Amino acid sequence: MKVLLVAGLFAALLTTAPSRAEDAAGCAVPAYLLATESTLPKVAEAIKTRKRLDILVVGSGSSALPGSDGVRMSYPARLEAALREALAGITVSVRTDLRPKKTAAEAAQGFSQMIDKLPEGQKPDLVIWQTGTVDAIRSVDPDEFRTALDGGIEALKKAGSDVLLINLQYNPRMETMLSVGPYNDTIRVVAQQYEVPMFDRFSIMRHWNDVGDFDLFGSVHGYGMARRVHNCIGRSLADMVVEASHINPAELRIQR
Repeated sequence: MKVLLVAGLFAALLTTAPSRAEDAAGCAVPAYLLATESTLPKVAEAIKTRKRLDILVVGSGSSALPGSDGVRMSYPARLEAALREALAGITVSVRTDLRPKKTAAEAAQGFSQMIDKLPEGQKPDLVIWQTGTVDAIRSVDPDEFRTALDGGIEALKKAGSDVLLINLQYNPRMETMLSVGPYNDTIRVVAQQYEVPMFDRFSIMRHWNDVGDFDLFGSVHGYGMARRVHNCIGRSLADMVVEASHINPAELRIQR
């Protein structure tokens, strides 16, 4: 019963009726939430040598939006748009491999085979792995969750891709139903262990809620708000990718 209730809560997040947060002006992120000491060398090499960046987002249902323009307005598409804007002269492609209702272990199965099957020109320089939500809903043992993350990251790195992890999304009502802390903590520890960046979606969305950019506590949320949240996540994620690649966008503009 808990699984059904929580799944319904996630499905309802950022959908249905209008909310005052739709009209909020900003979605700035404190610098410390985007800072990372981990680097993305494959991303940097792709930008410098091929002038092309291929990204694959492996996610769950919260990586997508419903409706006829859902794909275009979801955060992977907004990430692509933001990177194209930031990286002058670089061809950027962001594709998705959505695995709804899959735990980390289920999603990680066959990562290396998945990449190996792609044509040479389409293999991702960066895999962004959004994970943890389904594991929290199913109360997967955190140690098993960590083992799954270990295996998935090792497979992706062996396949030749950089990796960036995204943790759970934030909903203040969700915290009364799920124990999300152990999963967010595990993602952070594993990211540090493998020296891969972690996009702290949970803390970023909590910040937006706390400062009033988005009212995530409300029982209903408008589709316009969903689009804004996805746009903000996409742009913030692009900032982290650029920072972790140690690429100076200004230099790219000069080289054109």
